[in-house]
Amino acid sequence: MSLNPPLRDWTGRRVWIVGASSGIGRAVAEALHARGATVLVSARQADALQAFADAAPRRRALPLDVTDRAAVEQAAAQAFSEGPLDLTLFCAGHYRPQRATAVDTDELLRHQRVNVEGALHWVGACVPRLLAQRCGHLSLVGSVAGYRGLPQALAYGPTKAALANLADVLYLDLRPSGIGVSLISPGFVATPLTAQNTFRMPALISPEQAAAAILRGWARGAFEIHFPRRFTVWLRALRWLPDRWYFALIHRATGL
Repeated sequence: MSLNPPLRDWTGRRVWIVGASSGIGRAVAEALHARGATVLVSARQADALQAFADAAPRRRALPLDVTDRAAVEQAAAQAFSEGPLDLTLFCAGHYRPQRATAVDTDELLRHQRVNVEGALHWVGACVPRLLAQRCGHLSLVGSVAGYRGLPQALAYGPTKAALANLADVLYLDLRPSGIGVSLISPGFVATPLTAQNTFRMPALISPEQAAAAILRGWARGAFEIHFPRRFTVWLRALRWLPDRWYFALIHRATGL
């Protein structure tokens, strides 16, 4: 049984993707546009967005910085003023590897401002408008790093755990009103963010493969869309391990 209304036919649909200048967000924008959707894209990189918008019809750039609440509200007002939105995706994110043995408070707070506060700005701008139109779908990009604590994820992991909890609450509160909510939990995807990693990334996939998995999840009406499943099913299972076993296993697997 689907937890959300399935999203399969994108012809004529309107979508707004926040965090679409590169990586997963850009790949999803390309995939939805190829399937007939009108795509609005937002991010800080105005030039990259405009190049995307100028390349084909049914594309529009709405540059913004998600840490700027007023900018998010203004972009949302523009996006919704032109007609109902069938989907809005929050894909903006900040990532720098960090361990507790070398705390950088500025980086900790930067992760919170972009990944958590930015998402809350987006929620605050979108939810009242979706309720007013009585349909639509909210989707947030989390990460398997939010499942349990991992080495080098001191700054990043807690923000993705927060988004997972946020998605749960949004689903519970909005589903009775006909609003779909989904959480996207990628493993390792080859993006500018993961290019910072100096360790081997198991089951690394391309942004295009990630986009295809996301579209399949929306078509199923899934709540959590996690991929690649050959990797993420094991990480999901690790959440149920007793603490002593989990910490020992992670230490053995990473050497950290």
